[in-house]
Amino acid sequence: MARARTAVRGGAAGRWRGAVLALLLALAPGVGVAQLSSGGLDPQAALPQGSAVLTLDQDRLFIESLFGKALQARTSEATAALAAENLTIETRLEEEERDLTARRALLSPEEFTALADAFDAKVEGIRQAQDAKDRDIAQTAEADRKRFLSAIFPVLGELMSDAGAVAILPKSTVFMSLNAIDVTDEAIRRIDLVLGDGSTAPGAVPEDGGDPEPAPAPPAEPPLAP
Repeated sequence: MARARTAVRGGAAGRWRGAVLALLLALAPGVGVAQLSSGGLDPQAALPQGSAVLTLDQDRLFIESLFGKALQARTSEATAALAAENLTIETRLEEEERDLTARRALLSPEEFTALADAFDAKVEGIRQAQDAKDRDIAQTAEADRKRFLSAIFPVLGELMSDAGAVAILPKSTVFMSLNAIDVTDEAIRRIDLVLGDGSTAPGAVPEDGGDPEPAPAPPAEPPLAP
């Protein structure tokens, strides 16, 4: 029986980084977030001034923000539940296998072969079903990453505008930069302020289990440089 695997795979993380790069290059300084100007927040607080380019740590945005933590907790809960379910199923199948082995001496070869084949088919069916659940968790985790990105890009656009910058780049793609242009901490602070744990963000799953509100789609491609 396949164990539940980590829901967020390396390939998904790579696509996340590429999507953020394209998105942030496409953001215009005019993107606004009303909550930032209505909560007593100083737009220029903790922001570098005079730099056309800012950097941020994308992984930290997801790992340390309240919204990202809530999504991670949901994935972890689903992964742990599947692992426990797999263990229960594995224990039950081992008992059935021992029982079948004990009955072998009482059965004709034809009867035992038929029972053994049926048991093997049952195990394979269960394995496929559990693997499908594992894939569903991975797909949900990747969708959560995309929803997180769609929800935060107006916040990052406002941050970029407040700093007078024209672009925010992933820190991992920059060969060399000053620490002063890293706005990760401020971005996390603003994401927490505006979105909280994400329960009211576009695309959030309602508590009543209904359909989530569609999240705004980020720009597909960055504009061409002049």
